[in-house]
Amino acid sequence: MSDIQFLIHKINEFRDERDWRQYHNPKDLAISISIEAAELLEDFQWINNEEALKKNKENIREEIADVLIYSLMLCSDLDLDVKQIIEEKIIKNAKKYPVINIK
Repeated sequence: MSDIQFLIHKINEFRDERDWRQYHNPKDLAISISIEAAELLEDFQWINNEEALKKNKENIREEIADVLIYSLMLCSDLDLDVKQIIEEKIIKNAKKYPVINIK
């Protein structure tokens, strides 16, 4: 079992022990990802990076974890291989944004 698969297993186990799967359909998981990402943005609002990290580092960590947890749950529910979809996206982005060597 890969590290990502292990994390997904732990997340799903936590969710299932609390009978929360009924609330975690793809639409609501996508909404939750957006909400958690917005909460992450709040930690940076109106201040520079250094101030945000000094003032909000623990909350930033927690909001990133929330975004990742909901994202991994969504991948699990949609039967998506996280490693595969990320690798495919990197390849697609490399074609879309090629390296330009300016010398």
